[in-house]
Amino acid sequence: MSNTGTHTDLKLSNSYRQIWKLAIPISFAIFIPQVNFLINTIFLGHYSADPDAMAVGGITGVYYLIFAAIGYGLNNGLQTLIARRAGQDRPEEIGKLFTQGIWIGIGLSVLGIVLTYTATPILFDRILQSDALSKKAIDFLQVRVWGLPLLYIYQLRNALLVGINQSRWLIIGTLMEAGTNVFFDYVLIFGNWGFPEWGFQGAAFASILAEAIGLITIYAVIRQRGIGREFSLFQTIRFDRTYARHILEVSAPLMFQTAISIVSWQYFFLLIEHHGAMALKVSNVMRNMFGLPGCLTWAFAATTSTMVSNLIGQGRAEDVPILIRRILYMSMAATVTICLVLNIWPEMLLSLFGQDEAFMIAAIPVLRVVTVAMILMSFCTIFLNAVTGSGNTRVTFKIEAGAIVGYCIYVYLVTDYFHLPILYSWMSEWLYWTSLFIPSWWYLRSGKWKNKEI
Repeated sequence: MSNTGTHTDLKLSNSYRQIWKLAIPISFAIFIPQVNFLINTIFLGHYSADPDAMAVGGITGVYYLIFAAIGYGLNNGLQTLIARRAGQDRPEEIGKLFTQGIWIGIGLSVLGIVLTYTATPILFDRILQSDALSKKAIDFLQVRVWGLPLLYIYQLRNALLVGINQSRWLIIGTLMEAGTNVFFDYVLIFGNWGFPEWGFQGAAFASILAEAIGLITIYAVIRQRGIGREFSLFQTIRFDRTYARHILEVSAPLMFQTAISIVSWQYFFLLIEHHGAMALKVSNVMRNMFGLPGCLTWAFAATTSTMVSNLIGQGRAEDVPILIRRILYMSMAATVTICLVLNIWPEMLLSLFGQDEAFMIAAIPVLRVVTVAMILMSFCTIFLNAVTGSGNTRVTFKIEAGAIVGYCIYVYLVTDYFHLPILYSWMSEWLYWTSLFIPSWWYLRSGKWKNKEI
């Protein structure tokens, strides 16, 4: 409880207004990092001193996303628990959960750093055909990975602020992170304004500095708004095995789920490397394209898991199907609109990456395939996150694992065995999202989730 004996209203409704109130700040918080990825790619595409920088950026970007995804899984599990306690009107539990989440995040980041310095060089040397690209990727990652502790602690503020219905404060930290990243990308990649020209490595240092500034800013906001006092954040910083175990029971399946999802994407990019630098460049740009509608889609997905958990905590499980239907309408409408724009004017966006006509010819057909996948994602991920919000994270993991197996088999056969053009490789996204949707829809329809206690 807060020291004043009052606290924020933590119970959510299932109205369109409530959905927007949560989803818009979340989407903005997701959009800005996606803009950072996009700007990184644009800057590296224009860095003529290293023509391979943008191609290597595809491999390193997805590798870092693996660890970011583990943090995202921890964030989602903690967010589900916080939202459930909010629905139960138990604010005194929220600070305890959050503090233990920080401990877990720090431990995971140390593990990520160790793996990047030990196992990753061996893996890349064996899989990548180009020794030069492999060395460049490893050198970059052994700088970039030091941002993991900052990233994990920064990510967990999502779980707190979204779980307690204070998502609007996400915007401030995100803006600071974005501005820092753009500034240091510009000066450290190209050596502008008297800064050293670090090229590809400059992008790594820029991202770490941005994560540090974003972290400092958002925790200053949490302190200034009295959120830390209201929910007893860091009242004790001692590691608590009971709370940590409870968080991991919910979060571990989600961490494995998100990690294997991005690992499969890393596998995809490693196989794409066998098709040459042009295929890597196109695929790196397509990864960035996913971030455009993905901002709203992932925001609606996070809103779904939070609101489902909160409603169940209030004892209102019967309202969950109405909530899911409303979020589906909003997510699909937004994504279809964005995809129409991308398909009508593809050259306008692709021209930002500073590539030649051959790149445009190769990229546009792949963009058509990717936009179909975006539309599938817009509703499939809502169903999957509704399962997460119910607390049945083991079920979510099983659904994801099944989809990943089919995805990897398809990618290997099409990309490496039959060596078909990457247009067909990207159709793997159609299989992936459909494989997530069918079992998620069936599980929600079964009603088995209604009495899950967490």
